[in-house]
Amino acid sequence: MSNPITHASFTLERKLSVPPSRVFQAFSDYESKKKWFGGPSEWTQGESSLDFRVGGRETDVGGPEGGFVSTMHAIYHDIVQDQRIVYTYEMLLNGERSSVSLSTVELEADGEGTLLTLTEQGAYFTEEDQVDGRKEGTEGLLDALQAYLEGS
Repeated sequence: MSNPITHASFTLERKLSVPPSRVFQAFSDYESKKKWFGGPSEWTQGESSLDFRVGGRETDVGGPEGGFVSTMHAIYHDIVQDQRIVYTYEMLLNGERSSVSLSTVELEADGEGTLLTLTEQGAYFTEEDQVDGRKEGTEGLLDALQAYLEGS
C-alpha cells in the first residue's frame, strides 16, 4: 500500500523595505532569482531554468554534495505585474514525487515597502513531518529573498 496523503496549508508574511516592483522583479528575472532562490550554501546547483509567463515553467535541481537530489518543477498560472504570482509545483526527492503544491505570492504596497504574503496549499506523499520541513524551507527562502533585496 502507498503512503497516506497529507493535505496542509500555511501562510507566511514578510515586510520588505523595497517597493512591490522590486520584489516582483526578484521573482520574475532569472539572474535576480538565482541570487536568492536555492538550497543552503553547501548545496550544489543542477539544472535551472525560468520561463516567467502565464503557462511558463521553472525547474530547479540541487542538493548536498554526494547526497539526495531535490527537484522542483513549476508552472505559472496567474501573473499580475507587481501584485500577484500564482503557480503550482511538484517536488521530487531522488526522482520520486514527494509533493504537489499550489502557491500564491501577493505583494501589497506598505508605505515605501512591501507586505509579501505567501500561501501554500499542498498534497504531501511522504511522512507527515514533511509539511513542517516545507514551511521551514520556505521561510528560509523568504529570509534569503529579504537579505538579497535589503542588501544584508
